[in-house]
Amino acid sequence: MITAERKPLEEIIEYVRPFGKILLVGCNECVTVCSAGGRKEVGLLSSALQMAFMKEGKMLEIKEMTLERQCDPEYVEELSGHINQVDAVLSMACGCGVQEIAQRYREKPVFPAVNTKFMGASERQGVWSERCQGCGNCLLGLTGGICPVARCSKRLLNGPCGGSTKGKCEINPEIDCAWQLIWDRLKALGQEERYSDIIPAKDWRPSRDGGPRKIIREDLAS
Repeated sequence: MITAERKPLEEIIEYVRPFGKILLVGCNECVTVCSAGGRKEVGLLSSALQMAFMKEGKMLEIKEMTLERQCDPEYVEELSGHINQVDAVLSMACGCGVQEIAQRYREKPVFPAVNTKFMGASERQGVWSERCQGCGNCLLGLTGGICPVARCSKRLLNGPCGGSTKGKCEINPEIDCAWQLIWDRLKALGQEERYSDIIPAKDWRPSRDGGPRKIIREDLAS
């Protein structure tokens, strides 16, 4: 899932300070799972903003909504009946949702209330870790299901670097060495011989280096 963290309240306040009425929009997908921008977080941010402006002697009118998905035009269209009643939109979705609203409602300023972080998985309650960088050409079939691009601090395709100690990364001792994890996984699968296979230099053109990417399914496109 895409993970995010709420921006500092002070930064959000400065975004909406010039406006008297805002539409605060949450998303019921990834940011709900990581407790950054779901219905509950919309309510908490709304209260925090109103209290902050009341202390300054200013009233801020906030309309709250939470869409099923903000990255989908079908759901963003649900805002059309409310958009003319506000001065600006504050989105608690990832950057995709912010941009989708801004594209649909060009006459209104749209601001992000969260910082989009990475594609990750839940380690335990309240902890999410990066697992994928969307590099466009997945190597997980070669490395026992553990990604060297996202999980090795140096993105080494033929590791380890030699700097790890007791299975921990030399850059940060709290990070597991990705290539130690790969070795442990291959060993558990009885595939130790694959560890010495040389992975060719990666073609980064399918990744972000080639500019904004797009997937087109001709069988689904209309």
